[in-house]
Amino acid sequence: MLNSPQPVKSAPSPRMSSSLGADLIFEGSIHGDGELLIDGAIKGDVHVAHLIIGENAHVEGTVRCGAVEVRGRVIGNIEAQTVKLHETAFVEGDITHGQLSIDVGAYFQGRCQQFRPEQSVSHAPTAEPVAAAAEYDAGHHG
Repeated sequence: MLNSPQPVKSAPSPRMSSSLGADLIFEGSIHGDGELLIDGAIKGDVHVAHLIIGENAHVEGTVRCGAVEVRGRVIGNIEAQTVKLHETAFVEGDITHGQLSIDVGAYFQGRCQQFRPEQSVSHAPTAEPVAAAAEYDAGHHG
């Protein structure tokens, strides 16, 4: 009896990064789970795991990533766990982040807000009525 060959199990290949070259202009949204290096221009939203915006790159739209490094221009809001603005960065828009690093020389015009996982919108309204009820009870127990 002949042994049939067993399928070879290969280790998962490391994720390759994708890139948009300096000579390209892309219009539309980009979504993915990998890494994207932009050296060209994007007019649209970018939602990837890790984004690197090169020195001569231009992004006009919302950026939502796990981590983003900006060396070029972003016109639009950024939302990421980790945001790094290098000295050549130019950002006009709001940044929502877990960690934010801005090098000397980087330009940033907008608001920045850190994620606060322990804070929730649903907790805010209940705090005031409880305090008001406590004051009411303290004043009427006499």
